[in-house]
Amino acid sequence: MQLIKRTFDRFLASACVILFAVLVVTVVWQVFSRQVLSSPNAWTAELAQYLFVWLGLFGAALVFAERGHIAVDFLVRKFPNRVEKATALFVQAAIIAFASLIFVWGGYRVSVQSWNQALSGLPVTVGPLYLAIPITGVVIIFYATYHIVAILRGDEEATEDTEPDVI
Repeated sequence: MQLIKRTFDRFLASACVILFAVLVVTVVWQVFSRQVLSSPNAWTAELAQYLFVWLGLFGAALVFAERGHIAVDFLVRKFPNRVEKATALFVQAAIIAFASLIFVWGGYRVSVQSWNQALSGLPVTVGPLYLAIPITGVVIIFYATYHIVAILRGDEEATEDTEPDVI
């Protein structure tokens, strides 16, 4: 499972770098064509919008993999170890339920409903662009499952250390 996690981590990190690079090039071209050429391209704004959404979703999944999201756990840290672990497992299970319902099921439904909806500025339909939502949901479910297994094995702490690193 560790090998699969590292592969997902690399894929997400690479996807985020590529999406960010394409986003920067698209926005630079948009500004250049509008300000210098006085002929803005309509497709650049639409492409930048979808690239930003994909980047945000994949970036959130990557941060989730590293358990880097904000967690208010000062009260949970006061609990006995067993209760702290049970709370962490409950949180991961709730994340799986949320990602399954909202991201995977809801994202799939919205993607199917808009599959043939044309975009005015791009030669693609909206549906495939919405696939980022269920894909992100599946990735988050994988990471939540990974965290549950790691917590149960004792390979990972129930709560992350929030003390700042001293340099």
